[in-house]
Amino acid sequence: MASWGAWIGVPAFVAVIAAPFWTSAYLFALGIFLIGMGGGFFAHGTLTATMQLAPIEQTGLAMGAWGAVQATAAGVGMALGGVMRDGFAMISNSFMGYSSVYLFEIMLLAMTLWAMRPLIQRSVHALKQSA
Repeated sequence: MASWGAWIGVPAFVAVIAAPFWTSAYLFALGIFLIGMGGGFFAHGTLTATMQLAPIEQTGLAMGAWGAVQATAAGVGMALGGVMRDGFAMISNSFMGYSSVYLFEIMLLAMTLWAMRPLIQRSVHALKQSA
C-alpha cells in the first residue's frame, strides 16, 4: 500500500509541474487530488506495516512512534519546501520555486521506491511461499 502511494505521487507531481505549460486547471486539480491520494495510501501503508511488525503488546507504542516520526517528517518537509521555494523564487520566479520543490519531491519518491524494493520483494516472496 505504501509503495502504491509513492507510485501515485510521481505522476501526480509531474501533472502539477506540467499544468501551467498546457494552461490546464484540470491537470493541476488532478495532480493535487493524486498527491493527496498518494499521501493517504503511503500513510496508511506505513502505519499498517508498523503495527504488523510490532509485538502485540507494543502496538500502541509503535503507533505513537509512527505518529511522532510522521509529524516530524511533515514539519521538516514543509520547512525545507518553503525555504527551497523562496530561495529559487528569489533567483528566478515563483513557478521555478514551486517546480524545484516538486522535482525534489519526485526524486525523494524515487529514492523511497528504491529503498522499499527489498521489503516489497520479501513480501512477494512470502506470499508465493504461502500459496
